[in-house]
Formats: sequence, structure tokens, C-alpha cells
Amino acid sequence: MIKSMTGYGLVIHDDSQVKISVEIKSLNSKFLDLMLRLPKSFSDKEIDIRNLISEKLERGKVSISVDVQRYSEGEIKQSYNEALFTAYYAALKKLADKVMAPYEQLFELALNSPDVIQNKVSEEGNDEEWRKLRKVIEEAITKCDVFRRDEGNSLEVKLKEYCSSISSSLTEVERLDAGRVDKVRQKLKNNVVSFFGEEGFDMNRLEQEIIFYIEKLDIHEERVRLKTHLDYFIQVLKEPQSNGKKLGFITQEIGREINTIGSKANDAAMQKHVVAMKEELEKIKEQLGNVL
Repeated sequence: MIKSMTGYGLVIHDDSQVKISVEIKSLNSKFLDLMLRLPKSFSDKEIDIRNLISEKLERGKVSISVDVQRYSEGEIKQSYNEALFTAYYAALKKLADKVMAPYEQLFELALNSPDVIQNKVSEEGNDEEWRKLRKVIEEAITKCDVFRRDEGNSLEVKLKEYCSSISSSLTEVERLDAGRVDKVRQKLKNNVVSFFGEEGFDMNRLEQEIIFYIEKLDIHEERVRLKTHLDYFIQVLKEPQSNGKKLGFITQEIGREINTIGSKANDAAMQKHVVAMKEELEKIKEQLGNVL
């Protein structure tokens, strides 16, 4: 089973005290690239939230947006010391009378005087709100992880199709390879005969050279290794843990064998199937860029 690094999760908790909304989006990345947008009241929980996400989502470009609205925020958050305000205002008015100054700014000055505004509500989130927020974040992470798993199932189908296509091309290569050696041997003999004539060369020496040349063109080992790598790729796809990096390493080995077959083929019909295998391999590499 593989997982995609593309994921999305949205969870909204709403009770009579607080409304919490958590949205998580993730895209592919080589490492965990985490961006957090938190209310100021929970900025001290950033490390805890990062640990939660890194434990479950592991890798990817992840953005999380948290919004907390308290229903009590519609209430008055502060009270006023009326006696102190009145005293400040009277004192300021008395001073204004002495210098014949206008009264327009006295109200604001008295209101902003020390200790007039009192009991401002704390902006810090309490433990109960944090427990609620943590639960919502965990649910959003789970949703995002499920999304990743579903996307991974779709990717797995595609990757298997690409591997199957490479296997089909390899089968055609094996079919063409059976007669390729005889074609190469006959072609070399014909070229030598046309150049030297029937009696102008040592037939035994020619056969030795042909055997040496054909050994250089032999692709039997490459065909066997390529089939083994394809089987191993499918096996890793079925493992319970998603491992995109491991699949990437296997893909490199698949590409190495395909390239070697192409360089040794020396056959136009076979080269067409080599090109087809390379095309499917590029599709695999492109999809693996999004596998966890």
C-alpha cells in the first residue's frame, strides 16, 4: 500500500462555548515543510502541533489553518472604574478652567488614565479549549491521512499499469532477441564475404570474432535483472508501509537495465520497444514524486 503526499482534511467543532475550525492541506515535498496559522491565544502550542503533524503525516508540504471563535467574545471584555474616571475628569476640568482651555478632549483623557479600564479578558486559551483543539487537529490529520491513502490507491493502479506495459515491451524484446543473434552472425558473414571474397579469410577466426562480438551484444542478464526489478517494484507496492524513496531506488535500477538493453540492442525493431519502456519509466518517475 502506498500513500500520496497530496491530502486534505477539514474538521469543524461547534459547541455552546467555542467554534473551532481546522483545515489541513498537503502537497509533495522531499521533506516535511510545515506552515502553521494559529490564533494568538494558542501560539504557545505550536511545538505540540508540529509534533502531532510530523508523527502522522511524516513528509510533504503541509499547511494547517486553525480558527477559534469564542461565543463569550460577544460579551463586554472590560469594566470601568467609574469613581476613578469621575475624579480624573473633575481634576482635568479644573485644570482646564484655570487656563481657559476647551473641554473637548477631557473625556478621552480621563478614560485612558491609569486604572480606569479594568478586568481585560485574558487572550490565552485555557486547558479545556486546548483539549478540544487538540482533538479537532487529530481528527483533521486523520482525514488528511485517509485522503492520502485513497490517492495512493489511485497512484498504485497507475504504477502497476506502467510496470505491466514495460513487462509487455520486455516480452517483445525477448521475442526479437531470439532471432537477433542469427541475424547479426549472418550480416557479419555477408559483409566479410563481400569484402574479402569466399577464400580471402579464415572461417574459424571469423567465427571466433563473431562469437566475441555477439557476447558483447548479449542482453540475457539485463532481461533477467529487469524482470526481477519489476517484480520487486510490485512487491514493494503491496507492502503495508508506504515507501516512495525505496520505489525510487528500484526505478533507478529499472532505468539502468533498460538503457543497457538499448545500447546493446543493435536492432531497429527492438529499439522501438526500448523507447516504449523508457516512456513508461518516465511516467513512473513522475508519479513517484508524489508518493510518501
